[in-house]
Amino acid sequence: MSKTYRITLIAMLTGMAISGRFIFQFIPNVQPVTSLVILTGFFFGPASAIFLGVITVYVTNLFMGMGIWTFWQIAAYIFIGLLSGIIGFKLKRNQFIVLIFLSIASGFLYGLFFALTNYMITGFFWGYYLSGLLFDGYHAFGNVLFILASYKPFKYLANRYKYIHQL
Repeated sequence: MSKTYRITLIAMLTGMAISGRFIFQFIPNVQPVTSLVILTGFFFGPASAIFLGVITVYVTNLFMGMGIWTFWQIAAYIFIGLLSGIIGFKLKRNQFIVLIFLSIASGFLYGLFFALTNYMITGFFWGYYLSGLLFDGYHAFGNVLFILASYKPFKYLANRYKYIHQL
C-alpha cells in the first residue's frame, strides 16, 4: 500500500506544480514549482523531487513553449531536488530556517542555470547573469512565500506517509 500512496502523492504534487506554474505565469519568475521541488526532496527524497521537477517542466513546456531552455530547467530542478533531498536526509533540526535559506539560494541557482544556457548559445555570461539578478530575486522571494505557505502541510504529509509506510 505504501508504494501506491507514494505514487499517488507525487502525482498529486506534480499536478499542483503544473497548475501552479500556469496560474502564476503572469508574475515574472514567481512560481510554486521550485518550492514544491525543494519540499518534496526534503521530505520525500531526491528521487521524488526529480520526478516532480522533470514531469512538471516537460508538461508545462508543451503548452508554454519547448526549447533549449527546457534541458536547463530540467537540469536545475534535478540539482535542486538532489540538494534538498540530501539536506533532508542529513538535517533533523532547524528544518524550517534551512528550507528558507535553501529556497532563497535556489532562486538564484535557477537563474545561474539560465545564464549558462545563454552562455552556451551566445558566448556571453556575465551581462546576462547580472541583468537577471532582479528576476532571480523575484524567484527567491516567491520561493520563500510558497515555503511559508506549504511547510506545515508538507510536514503533515511526510508524517502521514511515514505512518502509512510503517503499516
